[in-house]
Amino acid sequence: MIFRRPHVPAAVLTLVLSVPPSGAAARAAASPPAPAAWSVQQGADALRDAGVTGVSVRLDTPEGAVTARSGVGDLHSRRPVPRDGYLRLGSVTKTFVATVVLQLVDEGRLTLDRTVEELLPGVVSGAGNDGRKITVRDLLQHTSGLPDYTADVFPEPSARTYHANRWRSYRPEQLVALAVRHEPAFAPGAGWAYSNTNYVLAGMIIRKVTGRSWEQQVHERVLRPLGLRRTDTPGVWPFLPEPHAADYQQFAEDGPLVDTTIPYRPFDTGADGSMTGTAHELNRFFAALAGGRLLTPAALAAMRTTVPVPEGSGHPAGTRDGLGVFSTPLSCGGSHLGHGGSGFGYVVLAATTADGRRTVTVSAHSRPADPAAAARQEEARRDLVDRALCLGR
Repeated sequence: MIFRRPHVPAAVLTLVLSVPPSGAAARAAASPPAPAAWSVQQGADALRDAGVTGVSVRLDTPEGAVTARSGVGDLHSRRPVPRDGYLRLGSVTKTFVATVVLQLVDEGRLTLDRTVEELLPGVVSGAGNDGRKITVRDLLQHTSGLPDYTADVFPEPSARTYHANRWRSYRPEQLVALAVRHEPAFAPGAGWAYSNTNYVLAGMIIRKVTGRSWEQQVHERVLRPLGLRRTDTPGVWPFLPEPHAADYQQFAEDGPLVDTTIPYRPFDTGADGSMTGTAHELNRFFAALAGGRLLTPAALAAMRTTVPVPEGSGHPAGTRDGLGVFSTPLSCGGSHLGHGGSGFGYVVLAATTADGRRTVTVSAHSRPADPAAAARQEEARRDLVDRALCLGR
């Protein structure tokens, strides 16, 4: 979820997008970090020093777990960031949804080449958008060209807009209708552009194929089999379980940090970014996914079949997009699979090595309006993920 609009923190209007990797990993490749000189706690402290109010990190490896916290969990009480507290997962939700879709492909109930029009007749049309030419693969890989609905539901970047509209919710069909009023970015399959509309449609397709909601399918197919009892699909329910850190968004560069722990319902309640959970369970999910416990080898190979992310999109050289996961170069060689998620006041990054043996989740609980400050924080987050996954290698 990362939006770029005047006076809005980097990623506020694409908040509902994935968090694009910065150039940290690419630059680090030329000068790999010395594992013995760096710790996960140092990485968390560096992110705090870049201006984040509260930070938590969990790294899981075959040798055990390493955790770190920095900053405060609440600006008023100054209490510490809770251990393994509940998080908003934002667009990491997309990886869960893509996993369900690929399980349906495994079962022969769906193919990646089916078109949106075949599955959802009449839903995608108008202003040059044509569901007859967009496939399920295009949706999962952001090669559909479909416009992103998020700017329509957050028309004015301000705290006033957040408070005025945060309780409003939309049906998936309404969000798609808002999006297709705009012309597509490119013809289906002819480019790449991140759009939350793609995963709203993926959620609708899951219901059409199974007769049950994407939320029910995620619970039955992913959360229960893995025993992820603290991961949830809360829908319009706005409150995180305890314990959790407070989230803070700065909407204007000279403005205050606004408590945005209550999510913005217009883009925080659907298949593109509504799930909640903990770092511990998010790491377990990515380890199981990369380790082949959720998909057949063929389906996992399809998920890992990537297209290049174009230059200028905020991703470092070498970043590629698969089906619900990004592949990002590691400074120590190879790449990691993962996804980012963000909303007003929070950013979560989750990543795993290709074999699923090392997984890390980084959560930050505030976001600045100053683009330079946002860039420094993104750099620190990405550097932390890269160093953690390379630690000891």
